[in-house]
Amino acid sequence: MKKLRIGAFWILLLIVALACGEKSVIAKPEEKPDEQVDKGEGKPEKTLAEILKDYKLIWQDEFDGSVLDTKKWKYRAEGTVRQYATVSSRTISLDGKGNLVITVEKDKEGKYYVGQVCTDGLFQAKYGYYECRARMNKTIGPHVAFWLQTNTMGNENDNPADNGAEIDIFEYHKMTSNQVHHNIHWNGYGAAHKQAGTKAFVDNIEQDFHTFGLLWTDKEYIFYVDGKETWRTTEALSKIPEYIILSTELTGFGGNPTQGTYPDSVIYDYVRVYQDNSF
Repeated sequence: MKKLRIGAFWILLLIVALACGEKSVIAKPEEKPDEQVDKGEGKPEKTLAEILKDYKLIWQDEFDGSVLDTKKWKYRAEGTVRQYATVSSRTISLDGKGNLVITVEKDKEGKYYVGQVCTDGLFQAKYGYYECRARMNKTIGPHVAFWLQTNTMGNENDNPADNGAEIDIFEYHKMTSNQVHHNIHWNGYGAAHKQAGTKAFVDNIEQDFHTFGLLWTDKEYIFYVDGKETWRTTEALSKIPEYIILSTELTGFGGNPTQGTYPDSVIYDYVRVYQDNSF
């Protein structure tokens, strides 16, 4: 009888243990899959399209017509010699198809010409989204660009917030085919000059039109190619209004000009500027 009582005791204890174990499994909270767990990292970054829903168009040129709109643009650096070429308005035209064409030319005497236009004194803005649609040039030598500038960024007191910066939304040349350069320059162009930048790969850059954009806020610069983010930085953040420049150059940055075939052109379909609705 004693053995039976002891055996019954152990059987009862085993049943209780199993019951408790089953209860603890049922009571355990169900774990969520990793992708559903809130890790406290904040919301995903907005796409460019989502950002622009809160922005309004404040300035644009679609390059319709047959002549440059001089209420929006000025010829820049006219007659100056920049490295290998002379800046001349002879290189700038509208093609009648809604495009601005800036051509790099070589005359019969072997003299090179490039072109630049800007909105200095006509339009400038602080912050916003700046975008152009363009097709690149095709030969070694020239480099082309869409950029922002101020007339005080040459000050060498290391204060880009108050002096502004050169903000190269894109620079392109054939030496790095299928790439564009995003660059920030500040503190003048002399010995104190400072620079930050990166490169972004762009497929079929010579054959197709592409969009190049900059979202400039009071916190950072964000660069885009074809609506996709390619670089962001807080370096040399300008906090003053800047104007727009479209340009071609022959400085050697794009390779030896004598290796190029001319004329060679960059074509701009439009330039647009948007600003946050809160402004």
